[in-house]
Amino acid sequence: MTQARPIGRFRFMDEQRVNLDGFAREDPQLGLVAFNSPSDPTPSLVIEGGVVIEMDSKPAADFDIVDAFIATHALDHAVAQEAMALDDLDYARMIVDPNVARAEVVRLAGGMTPAKLARALATLRPAELVIAMTKCRARRTPSNQAHVTNRSDDPLLLAADAATAAAFGFRELETTVPVLGDAPSNAIAVSIGAAVGSPGILIQCSVEEALELELGMRGLVSYAETVSLYGTEQIFIDGDDTPWSKAFLTSAYASRGIKMRVTSGGGSEALMGSAEGCSMFYLEARCVALARAIGSQGVQNGGIDSASVAGSVPGGVRSLMAENLMVMVRNLEACTGNDALMSESDVRRTSRTHPIFIGGSDFICSGFGSIQRYDNMFGPSQWNSEDIDDFLAMQRDWGVDAGLRTAAEPDVARLRRRAAEAVRDVYRVLGLADFTDEWLEQAVDAAGSKDVPDADLMTPLTASRLIRDTNVTMLDVIRALDDCGYDIEAQRLLEMLHARVEGHYLQTAAIFTEGMQVLSLVTDPNDYTGPGTGYTPTAARQLEIDSIRQQKSVDDLRGSQQAAASARLSATGFASPGTDPRDVVIGVSPATARAIWRTLCGLTVDEALDELLAGLEEEGCTGRIVRFNDTIDLGLIGLKAARLAGSGIGIGLQAKGTALIHRRDLTPLANLELYSVAPSLTRGAYRQMGINAGRHAKGSTPEPGRNPYSDEAIEARYHTTVVALVAIERECCDPAGFPESLTLAEER
Repeated sequence: MTQARPIGRFRFMDEQRVNLDGFAREDPQLGLVAFNSPSDPTPSLVIEGGVVIEMDSKPAADFDIVDAFIATHALDHAVAQEAMALDDLDYARMIVDPNVARAEVVRLAGGMTPAKLARALATLRPAELVIAMTKCRARRTPSNQAHVTNRSDDPLLLAADAATAAAFGFRELETTVPVLGDAPSNAIAVSIGAAVGSPGILIQCSVEEALELELGMRGLVSYAETVSLYGTEQIFIDGDDTPWSKAFLTSAYASRGIKMRVTSGGGSEALMGSAEGCSMFYLEARCVALARAIGSQGVQNGGIDSASVAGSVPGGVRSLMAENLMVMVRNLEACTGNDALMSESDVRRTSRTHPIFIGGSDFICSGFGSIQRYDNMFGPSQWNSEDIDDFLAMQRDWGVDAGLRTAAEPDVARLRRRAAEAVRDVYRVLGLADFTDEWLEQAVDAAGSKDVPDADLMTPLTASRLIRDTNVTMLDVIRALDDCGYDIEAQRLLEMLHARVEGHYLQTAAIFTEGMQVLSLVTDPNDYTGPGTGYTPTAARQLEIDSIRQQKSVDDLRGSQQAAASARLSATGFASPGTDPRDVVIGVSPATARAIWRTLCGLTVDEALDELLAGLEEEGCTGRIVRFNDTIDLGLIGLKAARLAGSGIGIGLQAKGTALIHRRDLTPLANLELYSVAPSLTRGAYRQMGINAGRHAKGSTPEPGRNPYSDEAIEARYHTTVVALVAIERECCDPAGFPESLTLAEER
């Protein structure tokens, strides 16, 4: 027997993009469970003589390397007894209670074992997670991080894109490479581009740990975050690592004044086949405890590369946000993921990000793909350059600061050119590479690497080899910039080196403002304690959030309408009633040919009238145009037109394009035909309305015209324009005005 074909509704549903995602049944044995696996340990802590002899139901003799490090370095013994005795729900309520200070939440978390903290945070509902994140993030001021990469490791394009990301407000830029040997070139190119865009941008080159540290010691990057932690011993062993080696690496970065955080995230242990039957959330609780213990400034988590694993199980997306919150209550910088594309569904990926977007974090994304999806060497981010306008509009919709701002096209064009030229000149002075004018022009204009066909893939590899062989440091880059006349950029990069010596940006959750002020847990602590407190954008920042490039005022619309002005319509005097039974009056609104000349569908009013008149003529009728100055109501305009017409049939046409056919004996809101969706109308639709009006005038009953079908968001696209057009119409309306006859000259 052949399998029955699904009915049409389900065939249609099967074609939707959400069904490209993988969804798994919970399977604790494989680690495919978000919270509360049967294998998760019961919280416990026994300390004797200052030594942990039992933690989370496991005696010290059975500790693995993760347990041993946490027990020795992650727990505040002074508060442990108090914290472990707290009821899980009582602690969860403290997290969301505005009357309990953030400092108290953090103090108690310091004495909690991974199992204890995981079990308490697992009780928080989604809305409570938003409140908790608002209260518990380390830094008062939210920020955002960008990925700046491309498939070619093209230095000119990297610089231009880094300057662009800075212009949009990103305060950290992370690059990586498809070819490991290209890393030094990428680091220099992105650093120069960022310095063109803004002072104080932190730069990372995400590569193998030893090379990343080398780049930091040369001054070519200013922070690191791809220092991975895992929640089970086996995965540490698989990676030739231990918590102690990670702690040593952390101190190596700190000793050179380089900001560093670690990376973890629920689902990684399941993906790597060693979850030990535990829940993703409990294993991540171990990672976050380790991060605190090794002295990291913060944690990048929220699934990261394994976000889709967590997202495949019930409650998994909630667990991603809860693990971000766990970082906050451990008093660390929280970089809340939203980097790996979790879903093929735009609805699901927005659902994953939006609560964090509302609550705010130290870095909403870590990071946002500021380049196109195909150029993101991390794989597509949850948000990419295709989504920047959407993200900016979301900020404006909710009035929240998610770290970005609108950048004007002329400013971005100028910055991209300066960044690309600066890299060209520095590479020439340092003897790293020569770039053609064609390559530079393509990089400046490019939306992505596909638009730079002249890029030579060997150039970054050769440049990188020379950088390492000749021991190029950031001081050499600064000197070259200064020699080539880029004194502002040279000064900005020198200030970054100075900041490393000063060390203030090693504070938890540190970023620089454009004035090189450090904002951190120390200098900008989160002070949210309920409504009316905590971070709110300044008036200037709120204006920046609100002023997206697509917004239009009535004056903007008035100017664009004026540009479409035509002299074909002219007034000839008072309009009198007609007597000819084939006379059909086309009534138009007050602003027609005064302030509005173009309809919502793109046709001019003249063109719409041409078609209406032509349709009437096809039916042997005569059309007259009358402007009614005393009302903007389309029903009344159409009815008044019908009462002036010898045939008793009138057409009403608002200048924005909405149209109807009316008859003199009907009420204003009743009509024979209506085109209510003006943006979707065409020349053919207006001609058909003219034909049908003529047939009504002759006493026949035509097949009614209907709005052309559209599945577009007509309201979202046009309603704000309609508001402005109606305002213009109302300005032209005179309640005492008389109906004017108009003539339409032949089109030249």
